[in-house]
Amino acid sequence: MNLPELSPHLVEKAVRAALAEDLGRAGDITSQATIPASAQAKAVIAARKKAGVLAGLELARKAFELVDPSLRFEPFARDGESFAPGAVLARIDGSARGILAGERVALNFLGRMCGVATLTSHYAEAVAHTKARICCTRKTTPGLRAFEKYAVRCGGGVNHRFGLDDAVLIKDNHIAVAGGIVPALRAAKAFVGHLVKIEIEVDTLDQLREALSEGADAVLLDNMNPAQLREAVAMIGGKMVAEASGGIHLGGLKQVAETGVDLISSGALTHSAPVLDLGLDIEIR
Repeated sequence: MNLPELSPHLVEKAVRAALAEDLGRAGDITSQATIPASAQAKAVIAARKKAGVLAGLELARKAFELVDPSLRFEPFARDGESFAPGAVLARIDGSARGILAGERVALNFLGRMCGVATLTSHYAEAVAHTKARICCTRKTTPGLRAFEKYAVRCGGGVNHRFGLDDAVLIKDNHIAVAGGIVPALRAAKAFVGHLVKIEIEVDTLDQLREALSEGADAVLLDNMNPAQLREAVAMIGGKMVAEASGGIHLGGLKQVAETGVDLISSGALTHSAPVLDLGLDIEIR
């Protein structure tokens, strides 16, 4: 799997903020009160009762590194790889206080990102027999978008736009204010540069005909049933990328994918992915 690289700057910034939130003004007072500063330990990060797909290992590594640079972090898997219940994903060795101080931040990032990657993998598996690709949305946790979208890639999905500034997506409210599909598309084409993609949302086949008459790079087919999607794909005829969206969940994926759409986008990949249960088990020397 060819995964994108997470920005080291974004990783460090996010982990520093999470550590500051957790350690507060006085640090881990429980460990300071109960564990000698000289105490050493070994610990492993392991899956609990469920299988999953790994994502976020670099954020876990950074959490321990920022708490105590002398800690040794050894991974046993790579992001994007599947793991079984009980699998050991990494080992940390060094200061017991350091391990415990970084534990929760590391597990919070890992659990969240593995949850997104694992749910995405289920979606991707459901459509693997078709040409459709599973795509995320901007319905992400504030401050974690880059990491959740990375986790989608780890699970076999693809990314939609990252923000309002990297592509034009003309939705129903834009169309209403702009005075219709054709005026909205013409205004967008006149405004953006030649490298910026333009997508427009349509709710009906009549709206799709308007969009086709003016042209765009992609069309978002919103809340259409499988029969409508099949007709829409036939109308598009490869002239634009066809994206199905709107309340599409795991149970209905197969039907939607078999209509011939190119992309199926779902906010559930990020806003409804359950956190995967991972734990840190420590052994005092």
